[in-house]
Amino acid sequence: MSDQSIRGRFLWHELVTADLKAAGRFFTTIADWKTEAWDQNPDYQMFVAKTGPMGGLVVLDAQSRAAGARPHWLTYIGSPDAAETGRQAVALGGRILKPLTEVPPVGKWVILQDPQGAVFAAFTPSQAPTAPEHPVELGDFSWHELATSDWKAAFEFYKKLFGWQETSAMDMGPDLGMYQMYGRGGAPLGGIYNKPKNAPGPPAWLPYIRVTDARTTPAATKKGGGQVINGPLEVPGGDWITMAVDPQGGPFATHSVKPAEPAKKATKATKSTAVAARKKAKTAKKAKTARKAKGVKKAKGGKKAKAVTKARAGRKAVTRKAVRKAKSKPRKTARAAKKTRRAAGRRR
Repeated sequence: MSDQSIRGRFLWHELVTADLKAAGRFFTTIADWKTEAWDQNPDYQMFVAKTGPMGGLVVLDAQSRAAGARPHWLTYIGSPDAAETGRQAVALGGRILKPLTEVPPVGKWVILQDPQGAVFAAFTPSQAPTAPEHPVELGDFSWHELATSDWKAAFEFYKKLFGWQETSAMDMGPDLGMYQMYGRGGAPLGGIYNKPKNAPGPPAWLPYIRVTDARTTPAATKKGGGQVINGPLEVPGGDWITMAVDPQGGPFATHSVKPAEPAKKATKATKSTAVAARKKAKTAKKAKTARKAKGVKKAKGGKKAKAVTKARAGRKAVTRKAVRKAKSKPRKTARAAKKTRRAAGRRR
């Protein structure tokens, strides 16, 4: 396969250990994994997450132990041509520890050692991976860290092999120095740093397993017979990590993303503001009601006053009419009497 899209991508991981069954039981308590036999070869056990196989288990044979090898995670890095990558690694000062191996359903790979002594594999799969590289799902490996003796030289070696780019760096102090992060396509993949001189073991790759909460790893590790080396630690950005050693002596690490923040409760100041706003609204409502009532009362008062005025005017008019009628009645009577007397005089 010559697909350049896989160059520099982390494609597979194998736990090389002395006791497959014990290691399988231990890691199913650390990550959301179960162990399952590969259908192509039942002797090959795999770690399987909800989204599919994430890694395999391989026995650390007696010959490797005699040569000083310890239990470890072997990281497989994508290459369009594993054989050519092996030749290039040698030209850059690396070594071939195991020559090209081919398994038709899987692909080809070569196990290498970089100039500083870290072991890894260049892998050309038979088929391109279907799962996206990002975001990293639970149970997959989310970060790849190289502890080495010369981080600058190591980075140049891997940059030429796999095309990785520098992304950002962080000064970790006088003991550890610079932590150089790297990636491909703009997305970070891991970091490289100089291991402390008093740290045991040779330079090595350490893949981080994505778990739900890395803060629970120490308790699970101790319960399973492992040892906690560091953590849980909160890293810049809010994520959490833990570094530990499994019961067989293999280093491992876990990583969890920043927990989602719960909905914030109303603060005292916020509550006071809300109470004041409710009181203000209530006062405004009362004032509005009062104005409305006053307006109604005024309107009713105006109507009543108008009616009273009209009634008074009516009574006054009636009184005046009665007075005029009363005044005019004697005059009418006097005129009638005078008229009667005149008539009587004529008859006489």
